[in-house]
Amino acid sequence: MSGGIELVVIGADGGPERGHAGSARAADGARLLADALPGRSFDAGTRGCRVTLVPPDADANAMLTALRAASQRPARWLVVCLLGQLAADPRGRRLALVTGGSTADNAYRRGLAWDWVVSTMVHGDQEETLLLVDALADREAWAALERGGEDGAGELLAHSRVPLWGRVGRFQPGRRGRDAVLPGGEGSFSWALGRVLEQGVPGAPAAVGPEELQPAVAAELERAGTDGARLLVPGPGGGGRLLMRNRASVRGALAGLSLSEELLAVLWRESAPTDPPSA
Repeated sequence: MSGGIELVVIGADGGPERGHAGSARAADGARLLADALPGRSFDAGTRGCRVTLVPPDADANAMLTALRAASQRPARWLVVCLLGQLAADPRGRRLALVTGGSTADNAYRRGLAWDWVVSTMVHGDQEETLLLVDALADREAWAALERGGEDGAGELLAHSRVPLWGRVGRFQPGRRGRDAVLPGGEGSFSWALGRVLEQGVPGAPAAVGPEELQPAVAAELERAGTDGARLLVPGPGGGGRLLMRNRASVRGALAGLSLSEELLAVLWRESAPTDPPSA
């Protein structure tokens, strides 16, 4: 198994349907994560991270094809980001990411099914997986998530081989929907994660995983207002081996150096091996 990361970022724009306005900023959040995550990856760095940014107006087949292609390429990690609005099937047992051109009546049928994404990740040619989610759920989808067991979709959020990290908020079309925190917008998970990766986590090690980053991400979300959202956090050890560079630690280490020494340190860091430190 080779090293490196396959990063697939899907920010689905549900189109002009008023009931799918929760996905209006998903493409912005997708671009943010596609830019921010590779450069912060301690495991691989930018050179070792292959990024697939799926067009926001792609249909479900194109999205799934891109994901399957990435899953078949040997790598250590398969990281998938889903941004947009979720719809539920009529029985409330399955979820899908709403795609462009959908209407209120066919959003689930036309959408990218959640279980397709998870199944592709489970059967991929990678050692580890991580699914980042920045989404809103309409009334039916939220109700489905609240029900666990065989009668609801809540079990979809707990696959043992696909750790989840992110945020799912509620969305109500109409005037009340204008106050929702949109995926990709200010106060969303992708927005908060981007800020934390840019600023770093003071006092944390130079290489940090989701477990170390989550408190800082949660603090950013709380300051912005979570609006009753559901936060998804990997379990103990889940996703923790995907290490990211902590910019706050690097700044602290370089703070006492002269300019010439700092430049040398930067050059050394860029040319150093990208393998994570031994546990």
